[in-house]
Amino acid sequence: MTAHTITHDSTAHDFDFFVGEWDVAHLRRRDFLDPDSGWEEFTATSRCWSLFGGAANIDELSVPAQGWTGLTLRLFDPVHRTWSLNWSTDRTGRLFPPVTGSFKDGLGVFEGDDTHDGKEVRVRFVWSGISATTARWEQAFSLDEGRTWLTNWTMTFTRSTP
Repeated sequence: MTAHTITHDSTAHDFDFFVGEWDVAHLRRRDFLDPDSGWEEFTATSRCWSLFGGAANIDELSVPAQGWTGLTLRLFDPVHRTWSLNWSTDRTGRLFPPVTGSFKDGLGVFEGDDTHDGKEVRVRFVWSGISATTARWEQAFSLDEGRTWLTNWTMTFTRSTP
């Protein structure tokens, strides 16, 4: 992936595409930090609703086969024209440190710092392939402050049909 610069031209409506219900195909590394670890595949459903006139939204991800539920709270900062994405699961009951960023040319890139298995990691979320019926989310971790990245989780979203 090429470098992404925060452009400060994001809007409060960048995530409007995501409002509604989705079927989700997950591909996740068994060990987020091991490039040789195997992958697991599973499905989920997601429901997203908008708040603050589009400047915030929440999506709830239900993963019955894995026995957990997650959510993302997204907040638009109108001063800096960036988004913060805040993840939580019912397993922890806490918000993980946010990733922040923006959209440019249909690509959303968001980064932040966290820890995983006791190691400091740089976290990157990328939103791409956005259309009325599809979207793709990717998570990658870096152990070297963003010089190299290891993708460890992808979600392919397809709009649910009633």
